[in-house]
Amino acid sequence: MLVEVDNLAKRFGGKAAVDDVSFAASAGEIVGLLGANGAGKSTTMRMLVGYLRPDSGTVRIAGLRIEDGPALAQAVIGYLPESATGFPELTVREFLTFAAEARGLRGSARRVALERGVHAGDLAAVYGETLGSLSQGWRQRAWIGQAFLHDPPILVLDEPTTALDPGQKQRLRTLIRDASSTKAVLISTHILEEAETLCDRAIVFREGRISADKPVTELLDDRGRLTHAYQAYAGSG
Repeated sequence: MLVEVDNLAKRFGGKAAVDDVSFAASAGEIVGLLGANGAGKSTTMRMLVGYLRPDSGTVRIAGLRIEDGPALAQAVIGYLPESATGFPELTVREFLTFAAEARGLRGSARRVALERGVHAGDLAAVYGETLGSLSQGWRQRAWIGQAFLHDPPILVLDEPTTALDPGQKQRLRTLIRDASSTKAVLISTHILEEAETLCDRAIVFREGRISADKPVTELLDDRGRLTHAYQAYAGSG
């Protein structure tokens, strides 16, 4: 397994944001994290990539306990935060270069990584423009590029299609599907149609806990929709 999460918990103040969450993911599957706002999806992702320290529980990334060596574990993850911002003064080229060099890539390896990042985000048209001058959709695409550029075995993508137009959404879904043949992919999304068509498995969060972890095919109704199962497990509607 590339991702192993065991009994993860996190509290903010007196409230449990994540409570005893366990799951695993292997190469070759796309796992969708579903749930209402505040259900624990993003907090779980932030602990998984080492941006938040859990109060209890363990995360193993490619066999490495992330709390023992976060830098080593993070090197094999491509992470797209929710509504990513930052580095407004950098051009897209400078931002991707920074992301590549932060991962230890130099010379020809850096050049290949930059090409991969530009392709992932379809960024050639804005390569010399600053992030701060771009629309939200273009900034999202730049952050998508940095997640893919080092060809990591694990992708953790929090609401990846936010602010993208319909054509770019479809392009990204195709990119994710193609990448999943050799990677473990975890995505959070509020778009049930996206989970229906893209994800192999759905993990539904409710009030900080996992209420369902099943193949998407087992959750679809006779019209191929997730709506009823989502409402039942997420407590929505």
